[in-house]
Amino acid sequence: MAIFDEEKQNKQLEDLHKQEEEELVANLAESKYGLPYADLRVLEIDNEALRSISEADAIEMKVAPFKLFGKNIFIGIRTPTDDLLKTLRDRMERKNLVPTFYMMSGASLNKVWERYKEISMAESSKIGGLDISGEVLRDTAKNIKYIQDIEKLVIEALEGNKIHKISRLLEVILAGAIAVKASDIHIEPEKERGRLRLRLDGVLQDISFFNFDVYKLLNSRIKLLSGMKLTSQIAQDGRFNIMEGDKEINIRTSLIPGSYGESIVMRILDPKSIQVNFEELGIEPYLLEIVKNEIVKPNGLILVTGPTGSGKTTTLYAFLRKIYSTEINIITIEDPVEYHLPGITQTQINLAKGYTFPEGLRSALRQDPDVIMVGEIRDEKTAGIVTQSALTGQMVFSTLHTNNAAGVIPRLIDLGVNPKILVSALSLSMAQRLVRKLCNICKKEYAPTDQEIKTIKSILNNMREEGKDLAKHNVNEEKPFKIFGTVGCEECNKTGYSGRIGIFEAIRTDETIEKIIPENPSEREIKKVARMQGILSMRQDGIVKILNGITSMEEVQSVVDLNEE
Repeated sequence: MAIFDEEKQNKQLEDLHKQEEEELVANLAESKYGLPYADLRVLEIDNEALRSISEADAIEMKVAPFKLFGKNIFIGIRTPTDDLLKTLRDRMERKNLVPTFYMMSGASLNKVWERYKEISMAESSKIGGLDISGEVLRDTAKNIKYIQDIEKLVIEALEGNKIHKISRLLEVILAGAIAVKASDIHIEPEKERGRLRLRLDGVLQDISFFNFDVYKLLNSRIKLLSGMKLTSQIAQDGRFNIMEGDKEINIRTSLIPGSYGESIVMRILDPKSIQVNFEELGIEPYLLEIVKNEIVKPNGLILVTGPTGSGKTTTLYAFLRKIYSTEINIITIEDPVEYHLPGITQTQINLAKGYTFPEGLRSALRQDPDVIMVGEIRDEKTAGIVTQSALTGQMVFSTLHTNNAAGVIPRLIDLGVNPKILVSALSLSMAQRLVRKLCNICKKEYAPTDQEIKTIKSILNNMREEGKDLAKHNVNEEKPFKIFGTVGCEECNKTGYSGRIGIFEAIRTDETIEKIIPENPSEREIKKVARMQGILSMRQDGIVKILNGITSMEEVQSVVDLNEE
């Protein structure tokens, strides 16, 4: 005979009702209110966040502050109204906080309200937040010099207090990435574990692995910090900021669904990483003088080309810092504004509001600019306005996606720019790639192979045929070639490389180029005419940097075809 357990049955019904309520709130959040949903039954609550709203006000308004990160405050709401959201937004702004609103169930609100009993509102607190503050990151970073240190601290964090384990783990990951100057953090789910990698000098390095439960908690924490929907399994983008002293480090977060969960990539936009001096970009001396002369002219169009991640933005920012003066008005139109430059008006396109590159350009031209920087030429309208601006008294800097400098002119003509106008507007086409620099501590000279000698001699012969003086590039064919390779030491995190440098090529719009532009020339025809300008091609610049011990054959070969004719 079956025994009826009323208490167990009631418990199951109660759990079912709670789950139904959570599902209803989650559906309403997205379909009716357009807000993200949060379930605080599975998330940690920050006591510091509670200090932003008193217990009485929280209960009266049916809201619950549950997470504080830097200047970002996350607030749960039972029934969002325009008046309530405005009131909360005004209150938080007076406290110098930026609110993000989530819809949540009554059970989640009650969980937060219960936590008010654990804190004393009279206790002093630094609102502005402390989940991962710049101070905490600085203290953590003191113990990090190499990627091996990050791995050690990750293990310690995972063995720590269960309640604060995920917070500490994220602190270690962020502090470590910033300390070793990583550009990106990758957190990827595998079948039974999570994987942490950092991108150093453009190459991903394995740091650590952790169990899948840790990955899921880390995923939720990062979504919260980045203002993403917690329950959504679609691709999402978000961002958050960390104050490091008086500097703001911006973290751009991207999630995409995969076979075992969501792959997380956090891009670190550290203002220090973009501050490369003009003279330190890696531009060889002859081209450097040409660029110096071109960027200070009152009008013209200078285009930098290359694939994503080739350092184009860094180069353009270096140009802007080089020419900056209180006597000229510089305006940028970017997508997005990744780094802030003092003294320069920077605007960001907003497709939702119709503020596109063409519209941004039109607005900028009404601001009496001397110099305009356009993040990228993507379409016919932008190409047309940029070209006209260069003709009517502005110096314009921008980027274009082509494989080399010779591809700029055909690409602009494809975008509808009149070749006769292009002759007068285009000043300089420049292409670049980034290569890793050999570690000066551990790099080692080795005897080049026959194939490497053949490749080097072929490129040096081309330079000589084009009238380029090898001695000016510190290359002596009379002596055996010196080639350096990687070893790996603690200083370079066992990679053999430390930092990156550009390899460049450029084509000036001189008289010979002007003559062929109206004929809609091919890349090959442009290259043939430009060879006698005395500027190194990327192949030649790469070989010069190899023979000067700056980088390796493998690095240059990975971005440029050294055997190309």
